[in-house]
Amino acid sequence: MIHPEGMTIDRPEGSGDYVFVFFRSRMELRIQALTLLAEPNTFIIYNRTSPYSYKDAEAPLVHDWFHFELEAADEFFGRLKLPLDTLMKARDPLYISRKVNELHWENLQNGTFRHEIIDSIIRCLFMKLSDIRHHVESRQQISKYYDDFLNMRNEVLSSPSTWYSVEDLAERMNMSKSYFQQIYKQFFGLPVVNDIIRNRLGYASYLLKNTTHSISQIAATCGYENDVHFMRQFKRFAGQTPSEYRGRPQSEPKSGYPGTL
Repeated sequence: MIHPEGMTIDRPEGSGDYVFVFFRSRMELRIQALTLLAEPNTFIIYNRTSPYSYKDAEAPLVHDWFHFELEAADEFFGRLKLPLDTLMKARDPLYISRKVNELHWENLQNGTFRHEIIDSIIRCLFMKLSDIRHHVESRQQISKYYDDFLNMRNEVLSSPSTWYSVEDLAERMNMSKSYFQQIYKQFFGLPVVNDIIRNRLGYASYLLKNTTHSISQIAATCGYENDVHFMRQFKRFAGQTPSEYRGRPQSEPKSGYPGTL
């Protein structure tokens, strides 16, 4: 939501439900008796009865937001260790905006499972925020690198046909190869080379099932210059050769292409 002239939100008795606000421009906040300046790419989850207000500290005022209720919400947020009425940094702003957009469009639908889908999207958003917050911010010495690493990873995984060497990626981050690999694994849970290969082969599995491209074309699209190398890696990944995988009935379990983050 963009308000070119700015605006003020003031709820001295709370809103009566939970509220999630993602600040995309600089805001002046009042929480309880505390006044804060919220920088862009920060967010807050307001409790149901918490008095709060915020207004633009610069124009235009830009924010994403939604009101919500969750069953056993206090227990849910306690398990996630996401504090209410607390300003927090958004480590992956694009992810938040995508989820809020999903909520907006799902709310316009009238499907049988509309409420269940909305509930799932909200829970998914908060679980992701919790995971990022505690996985990254608990590592104080390296957390400052997370935004740059995340942007780099999204670029790499969005371009499976492009060859990226570990040396080139480490140089981009102005790090030694060994230190770069160490931090990458701490952030994303697996070595950078494994992450790239898994993404390429996941995309290959999608193309095998959903296109008529030849195996050579798919190998090239997924960044392989050598068809034999592609087929060997794919068999380790899926347990079958590309041809066998393509011929398997759709109803059988298979590795799906997860896409990029």
